[in-house]
Amino acid sequence: MARDVFEPGIVPGRLEPQSYAEGFSDLHPPLDEHEALVAADRCYFCHDAPCMTACPTDIDIPLFIRQIATGTPDAAAKTILSQNILGGMCARVCPTETLCEEVCVREVAEGKPVLIGQLQRYATDHLMAQGVHPFERAAATGKRIAVVGAGPAGLSCAHRLAMLGHDVEIIDARPKPGGLNEYGIAAYKTPNGFAQAEVDWLMQIGGITFRHEVAVGRDVTLDELKADYDAVFLGMGLGGVNALGAEGEDKAGVANAVDFIAELRQASDISGVPIGRDVVVIGGGMTAVDAAVQAKLLGALNVTLVYRRGRDRMNASVFEQDLAASKGVRIVTHAVPIAVHGNGSVREIEFEYVDEAMKGTGQTLRLQADQVFKAIGQTLLGEGLPELDGRKIKVDGTGRTSLDGVWAGGDCASGGDDLTVTAVAEGRDAAMDIHTTLMGAAG
Repeated sequence: MARDVFEPGIVPGRLEPQSYAEGFSDLHPPLDEHEALVAADRCYFCHDAPCMTACPTDIDIPLFIRQIATGTPDAAAKTILSQNILGGMCARVCPTETLCEEVCVREVAEGKPVLIGQLQRYATDHLMAQGVHPFERAAATGKRIAVVGAGPAGLSCAHRLAMLGHDVEIIDARPKPGGLNEYGIAAYKTPNGFAQAEVDWLMQIGGITFRHEVAVGRDVTLDELKADYDAVFLGMGLGGVNALGAEGEDKAGVANAVDFIAELRQASDISGVPIGRDVVVIGGGMTAVDAAVQAKLLGALNVTLVYRRGRDRMNASVFEQDLAASKGVRIVTHAVPIAVHGNGSVREIEFEYVDEAMKGTGQTLRLQADQVFKAIGQTLLGEGLPELDGRKIKVDGTGRTSLDGVWAGGDCASGGDDLTVTAVAEGRDAAMDIHTTLMGAAG
């Protein structure tokens, strides 16, 4: 029996059971064979295709779509996976609407792009469903590499190194591999345990082992890793969360959006995850939208997403913003939090409106809230790390850091755009440079 929708406080079970099943079902149901062939037939198979240029992993998009069109989806999957070993996850979570599909010739001419992301999912799912791994390990090199972080960058790096014949140990602070793919992406984007299934499939390459619940700086030092392995790749992501800088933000009911998403992703029963009646999410990126939409899907009566700049400056794509609005999320822009009110627990949160220069206008807004989620960016945690560039590890174009034998990539490294697909590309490219360096030294 669902609770009264108007019941205040942070409580579980606000909806009927079927509402949870419907709300957290697959956001984009997979294409069937006929739909995939029809979608593939719309591709012009452009020479110098703009979609390829827009793909951070440089997938040969016209080739894999042609392979689907000619009835060889497994060949298409290998084309995808040779460049992006996490092509299945990226097909689900990559903002294709602002990357490959945005520059598609069909989109420019007709306002309706080829369904590149859904076609990529069709091909990779077809192959993975057979339990087939299309790559083989090269002859053993005798080299051992430590990969810190079992997220997209680390997994991509580890797979490429293993394929090249190296032995890889992935060290991760969490009890399960996957990083943000497992803990940080909305449940409705990756239902049915896909993140773990993809890791299991990736591990079929061989030569990769895991050490879970081991954190660099807490359980092992970077110097120890450098001494024990031939090379080290840092792909641990960002473990800290930025503070609001608002008075009273330590009150009960104020939480980190990433922790809320992780709790939801790891819950055996989604209906048991408590949610407030009035929820406020602060931030303008994908994490903020994921938290806001999922709060609504859990039965929150009022969900407001508040961002300090205009909609055009939000990191979340227009598609994501529209998705939030379609679920009933109210979006407020040009407002910064200044105080959290309540006696021990949050009851209201106060904002000040700001202009384009981020200067306060003196006008304020108070929102009722029994739950506030912070999604205002994360920070790098760790000691004894290589030289930083701002608040991330400084790297060159191949992922090399200031320390010999240490590479980095993904969200913890400078220069990226915090996308899964970019992390995959950086891990892959660093692996190739590690391989060249080690084998050159061996030669």
